[in-house]
Amino acid sequence: MKVDIWSDVRCPFCYIGKRKFEKGLEQFAQKNKIEVVWHSFELDPSFETRIDVNIYDYLAERKGQSKEWSVQMHKQVTDMAKEVGLEYNFDKAVVANSFNAHRVLALAKEKGLADVAEEKMFKAYFTDGKNIDDNDTLVKIGKEIGVEENDVRSLLTSEEYVQQVRDDEMRAHEIGVNGVPFFVINNKYAVSGAQAPETFTQALQHAWSEYEIKHPELINTAATNDVCSVDNPNC
Repeated sequence: MKVDIWSDVRCPFCYIGKRKFEKGLEQFAQKNKIEVVWHSFELDPSFETRIDVNIYDYLAERKGQSKEWSVQMHKQVTDMAKEVGLEYNFDKAVVANSFNAHRVLALAKEKGLADVAEEKMFKAYFTDGKNIDDNDTLVKIGKEIGVEENDVRSLLTSEEYVQQVRDDEMRAHEIGVNGVPFFVINNKYAVSGAQAPETFTQALQHAWSEYEIKHPELINTAATNDVCSVDNPNC
């Protein structure tokens, strides 16, 4: 059975959601029969990389709020991340566009390395303070997961994997995804946001009971505030 996941590298709830999904999957009896497929989703395709501004000032400017408000918003997310064993260092975060990162993820996906690539990319952005729009950073991440340096550099100097990213985003639009993380289980049941592990386990169990149904429609969405969208002040 397949689980499709749409996410953005710079979405704080996506990394948290990944960890919660993993915990929920671990409790699912048929976990070894689950295929996880990652998909690209840009929260803001027009987003510009700005290495000259820290993320606190950037969010405050974008939302028309004070820096103190921004720091508090990020602290709340940091505390959420800590609850699932993740370390967020927003004081080191680089305000960066994620499109090229998604292209590298598409390359990794083609080589069967999608999950480890997502993990490395999230850690680079949220924990290590790396610029995910920097070519050398993306090459390094690629090499760490087993992708040839020449393959990544070739990608970054061409239009390779642009269409794959756009196709993912088009599919998201078609099924009504307007925030991430977004999980679709067995092409039928959807879970939106960084839900509790138990929610994922229950959704997996329910979907598994209907696994033999052919070509079902997407009919059930669980919503939450723990999702990145244009209107979410934390993103």
